[in-house]
Amino acid sequence: MFSLSRRVLFRGAGALLAATALSSGALSAGAAFAGSASPQSGGTLNFLAAVQPPALIPFSPDYSRSIGPKVVEGLLRYDFDLTPKPALATAWDVSDDGLTYTFTLREGVKWHDGKPFTAADAAFSIQLLKEIHPRGRATFANVSATDTPDDHTLILRLSQPAPYLLNALVSSESPIVARHIYEGTDPKTNPANNAPVGTGPFRFVELVHGSHLILERNPDYWDAGKPYLDRIIFRFISDQGARAVALETGEADVASGTLVPLSEVERIKGFPHIAIDSRGSIFDAGVKRLEFNLDDPYFKDIRVRQAVAHAIDKTVVHNVIWYGFGEIVSGPISPELVPFRADDLPDYDFDPAKSEKLLDEAGYPRGQGGIRFRVVHDFRPATEGDRRTADYVKQALAKVGIEVDVRVQDFATYVKRVYTDRDFSFTTNSMTNTFDPTVGVQRLYWSKNFKPGVPFSNGSHYANPQVDALLEAAAVEVDPVRRKQLWTDVQRQVIADLPDLNLLTDFQFSFINRRVVDAIVDAAGISGDFASTWIKA
Repeated sequence: MFSLSRRVLFRGAGALLAATALSSGALSAGAAFAGSASPQSGGTLNFLAAVQPPALIPFSPDYSRSIGPKVVEGLLRYDFDLTPKPALATAWDVSDDGLTYTFTLREGVKWHDGKPFTAADAAFSIQLLKEIHPRGRATFANVSATDTPDDHTLILRLSQPAPYLLNALVSSESPIVARHIYEGTDPKTNPANNAPVGTGPFRFVELVHGSHLILERNPDYWDAGKPYLDRIIFRFISDQGARAVALETGEADVASGTLVPLSEVERIKGFPHIAIDSRGSIFDAGVKRLEFNLDDPYFKDIRVRQAVAHAIDKTVVHNVIWYGFGEIVSGPISPELVPFRADDLPDYDFDPAKSEKLLDEAGYPRGQGGIRFRVVHDFRPATEGDRRTADYVKQALAKVGIEVDVRVQDFATYVKRVYTDRDFSFTTNSMTNTFDPTVGVQRLYWSKNFKPGVPFSNGSHYANPQVDALLEAAAVEVDPVRRKQLWTDVQRQVIADLPDLNLLTDFQFSFINRRVVDAIVDAAGISGDFASTWIKA
């Protein structure tokens, strides 16, 4: 992890090893995709996407994350262990007290409309992200001022240390946009969101709604000779079966593994022209979980929550529901975030008899038909695995006398029901840890982040002053050893209080046609810029 106790000039000290736990090593090793021959220029790459995002600029964590970085850039890139590397910033220095970040910006960079990139653009973008980005509000909360002493120097001045900040500057998380395009406009409705002007290796050409997006090579890109591709075409295909066919026929060259049913992965692995790469997933590290509404008349009783935890067999969730992908966990931090990994956390063992006893003690004996009470379960309608998890929860709880009705709805309705209306008893979902738990995990357990109407926040309405204090201390602690201990203490207390039951790690992998070389070269995975990607003739 980056240490603020010493100065850094484009060295970095990342230690977030992406120890991806994917299906017992069933996926191909990343080395198969390293370019061994000299890159060849030219060609069109077809990139498979599920839906057209509402905006192509990644101002929020949605489907634009794989598109935007081809057009707009961040201050930094990151190696697979999150060691920072130059992008729009060529050097960086952090003061010993962690309150001043100084970036030397790349000279000679132009926006796609020909105007020069300057420090004013970077400063404007940081302030904009602090205002409108769901995570940026927290990431840059301690940034009290942005100074630009000259056109190629950006200074961030912080009110308190932010030990996670240096890992937040990748383009998919913190895009740098043109001040002259966005200043004085509503950034959420600016037309440039869907016809972006960036500094990246590819320029926007055409967007046909619901069909495709075309990007073409930027001939004025600052990294001379790159990109190698002539164009990238993003094809929006909503049907899961059609996506698998596109990979099989070669219509699609690159796709996220989440775009096809897990039951299809073994078949796709057999395609001789398709390889599977599990690298570049650290920014998506997260945990699948069952979350309780602590305002619910049943689940406000911790004995009922404990009974549910003892009725769930995580090995079934892992091996049957999710086909062996991911890793079983007990805490809310993915083991992929190595500096925060705690291997000695307590867990709730699978013990239906204990579950029955707890429900009896809570005052819910079996009644007519053996039923103790009935609840409705809402699942995040994102993948087939979400529905399969909900069906398993229904079956598992029926065995201890809890009748569960599984409610099916579209994603927008689900988000409104859970986070705005709070019309739910419990839900299954996934939450990304991002690159640091202060950014990705604190939001779920901090009592001050119970904000009805704000999605993917503290949906359980969990409040524990001890946990609040630990979270707030970890957010500013610069000693990595002390910070890890604070997060271990958070996890232990959260497991004890049980506002949610963490099940297993999220997992990410990519399908890549073997004619495509260097699609994944760093921690961004296929959400990288593709400046180094090329196609074998």
